Amino acid sequence: MSDIIHLLPDSVANQIAAGEVIQRPASVIKELVENAIDAEAQEIHVLVTDAGKTCIQVIDDGKGMSETDARLAFERHATSKIRQAADLFALRTMGFRGEALASVAAVAEVELKTRMANEELGTRIVIAGSKVESQEAVSCPKGSNFSIKNLFFNIPARRKFLKANSTELSNILTEFERIALVHPEVAFYLYSNDTELFNLPAMPLRQRILAVFGKKLNQHLLSVDVDTTMVKVSGFVAKPETARKKGAHQYFFVNGRYMRHPYFHKAVMDAYEQLIPAGEQISYFIYFDVDPANIDVNIHPTKTEIKFENEQAIWQIVSAAVKESLGKFNAVPSIDFDTEGMPDIPAFDQTRPIEPPKVHYNLDFNPFKTSSASSYSGGGSYSRPKVDWEGLYDGLEKASKMNTPMEEEPFVDETDWTSAPASVDMSEERTPYVQETETVSSPSASLYTNEPAVEKGAQHFQFKGRFILTSVKSGLMLIDQHRAHIRVLFERYMNQIRQKQGVSQGVLFPEIVQLPASEAAVLESIMEDFSAVGFELTPLGGGSYAINGIPSGIEGLNPVELVRNMVYTAMEKGNDVKEEVQTMLALTLAKAAAIVYGQVLSNEEMANLVDNLFACPTPNYTPDGRTVLSTIKEEDIEKLFAR
Repeated sequence: MSDIIHLLPDSVANQIAAGEVIQRPASVIKELVENAIDAEAQEIHVLVTDAGKTCIQVIDDGKGMSETDARLAFERHATSKIRQAADLFALRTMGFRGEALASVAAVAEVELKTRMANEELGTRIVIAGSKVESQEAVSCPKGSNFSIKNLFFNIPARRKFLKANSTELSNILTEFERIALVHPEVAFYLYSNDTELFNLPAMPLRQRILAVFGKKLNQHLLSVDVDTTMVKVSGFVAKPETARKKGAHQYFFVNGRYMRHPYFHKAVMDAYEQLIPAGEQISYFIYFDVDPANIDVNIHPTKTEIKFENEQAIWQIVSAAVKESLGKFNAVPSIDFDTEGMPDIPAFDQTRPIEPPKVHYNLDFNPFKTSSASSYSGGGSYSRPKVDWEGLYDGLEKASKMNTPMEEEPFVDETDWTSAPASVDMSEERTPYVQETETVSSPSASLYTNEPAVEKGAQHFQFKGRFILTSVKSGLMLIDQHRAHIRVLFERYMNQIRQKQGVSQGVLFPEIVQLPASEAAVLESIMEDFSAVGFELTPLGGGSYAINGIPSGIEGLNPVELVRNMVYTAMEKGNDVKEEVQTMLALTLAKAAAIVYGQVLSNEEMANLVDNLFACPTPNYTPDGRTVLSTIKEEDIEKLFAR
């Protein structure tokens, strides 16, 4: 039997590795920029065309590579970072696998120009699909210049399912921000389609954060700095009043590497437990400096999940450090007691002899004296007001007769009242009762006959300020008023978007919303849908937009936070499919404008809400799948009272 196991060609192996290492254009930029940082570059320029689909260019002024190194760098598992397994436990560089360049060259057309500082000529090498097409000596500046063209040109499926340019650009900006935040000593420049998005010279860390996310963040940042033998924690946390439900900037870095760590996130949020509402998030930028031997970064292809040896101890340190910062900068509200006008309680003196308290009383006080009584009534004698008790019993005899059980008196039908004997004075006794039965359904008809009660109109009742109760043919229906209003408003906004007839209401004083570059790119892609809903946004440059108009019907809401939430939702769910984006915008706007729990509604308001709800195509559920109404069947209600 012939052998069936054979070694894969390098090109196939590199394509397989590219599936893990290179997911999107942002992955290419991450790998190349991290290599430039490892090469001790001081300036890094990133240029992208069509969100990286057409071209990605990364230029640095680092060490550069020799002719041999330039060729070996594209071989699989070729690296200058480690030589033996023990080096993995002392790793402080970004790249170490040697798979990045080989994976990029397997799925794109790569051109590299590089020169070392002590060399007169550099090297130019061209590789396409893991195949070296040319290598020659050229004149080029010190450092490396990578040009990645036509990403995934040889994998049509990957190419086809790349997301929209706005989404891919947002991912690039996110990766770029993560690297720029952890290396403030390096200058970064980012250009998209010849437009400058970032110009970040070398600066201190706090200024770098403000340069990326806006200067308004400066007044909300509190510094964190704790140094222990186990870990050094530094960075910044935001004040409690800046908490928001979406869009908080939350970053963890360890040894200059971005990471996600839900466990440490809980440690930070634990410090804000009683300071911010439940469900809201806080911004933080926290940097860990740990011995590389105590962490493992090689557990995930993206290298964003990191294991710590002493996670529980570091959790306590992080939580204590954040609490200390909040207390140091008076971010925690202090309890102050008002002592003005309060009695002075002296301190206990042990040397002072103990004396019984003295009792002071008026020896001349007589409660039976008229003068003393008059003193309490403002100088005049007090007289009890006279109450006419007889008037309280008026009509009692008539009411007692009306409440007499029916079996004690023979039942007289309405038609027979006119023929009643004259000895029975029923015209005076029964008239109020007859008038009442004219407006309300007859009790005798509903209680003692099999005929159903006649409903003059749908009666609605509000329960606990949350549910609307109404009677239907099958039983009792309970409607969640908040979710019902979301469904009604969602249908309204969707119609406005489809017809592009959103009613806009101008604001007296335009408000300014400041967005980071990654969020501004998403907003530009959905600007048309914003206009269709009723928003009027004017770009001011630098990620700033003026809100000149808002949709009618959302008065009282904060338009800045509303725009932010809609952009954050678009970033979370992706903004590739037009219909999905429109649905998301309409849903976010409906949730913000819907009536809240606890709002008291009149019967007319409840009736209008119920009518509008049942006019919707799908009244049973909200657009995000939550139950709007539920019906308790009449049989189930009868079972509750069964003997």
